[in-house]
Amino acid sequence: MSDASLAKAPVHDTPVHVIGASGKSGQALIRRLLADGIAVVPVVRSPDWQPPAAHGDDPRLAPVRRADLGDAAAMAAALADASRIVNTAHARHTASLLAAAPASARLVLLGSTRRFTRFPDTLAHEIAAGETAFLASRRPGVMLHPTMIYGASGEENVQRLAAMLRRLPFLPLPNGGRSLLQPIHQDDVTRSIRAALDIPWTGPESLVNAGADAVTYADFARAVAAAAGLSPPRIVSVPAGPLMLAAWLTTRLPTRLPLSLRASPAEIRRLLEDKAFSIEPMRARLGIRPLGLAEGLARTFSAVKMAL
Repeated sequence: MSDASLAKAPVHDTPVHVIGASGKSGQALIRRLLADGIAVVPVVRSPDWQPPAAHGDDPRLAPVRRADLGDAAAMAAALADASRIVNTAHARHTASLLAAAPASARLVLLGSTRRFTRFPDTLAHEIAAGETAFLASRRPGVMLHPTMIYGASGEENVQRLAAMLRRLPFLPLPNGGRSLLQPIHQDDVTRSIRAALDIPWTGPESLVNAGADAVTYADFARAVAAAAGLSPPRIVSVPAGPLMLAAWLTTRLPTRLPLSLRASPAEIRRLLEDKAFSIEPMRARLGIRPLGLAEGLARTFSAVKMAL
């Protein structure tokens, strides 16, 4: 697409610059945009990454642009002709992105509901700082805060839990797994980004991006087991302290424990807090009705079987 045609095209027809194009959410978005007939400019920091062969020789997929959000000049050059930008990289880079992006560009940024944790957390602080910078910028667009994302190709959240359920005779959970979570399928994250790209934002907004169902961790484990064709897990309530110590030891001491069975102390601690959110703002603003958990898990494990 030439510079002249780019200038004349309606915003909803212009290419989308995807920062973090090599990641799971970036790849899922590129597939959706190309399927919708929308041109994509992938922006990555890796000097070697190339789009998967599945994209073929689609003429709407521009050559990869190499730029790191830590390199202001390179990122500004990569985004110089951008009118719509999606950042699937970490929200800690928001201030750098704002400095590099054209002032008129419409922005769709990915944060995380981790920013709402009540525990001291460096990543949560960085996400909150990125959101603050975006909201203060008065730039048109939205920062979406997804809950735990599952269902992407190669994702580890659901698949790691399924691996644990296959190997362990019981599943130890703090407080018996009574805390809530509200995972969202990757397809719904992609649909949300896609919808946000076509909204004529007049300023910056922030939205939680969550799945349809808030369930306890124990029920989530049971649902994963059912979708994976496993027997219902035996849930054992264990105090968080010993679990956090065990997690700490597995990250520091030699062990044959598979990576799929390891967790960090921070992950264990976050099992103690509810992560349930209203999806009404998302539905009202984006028009997205997310998948129910059972349907999302069925879709996830069906995709895994097809890939085998």
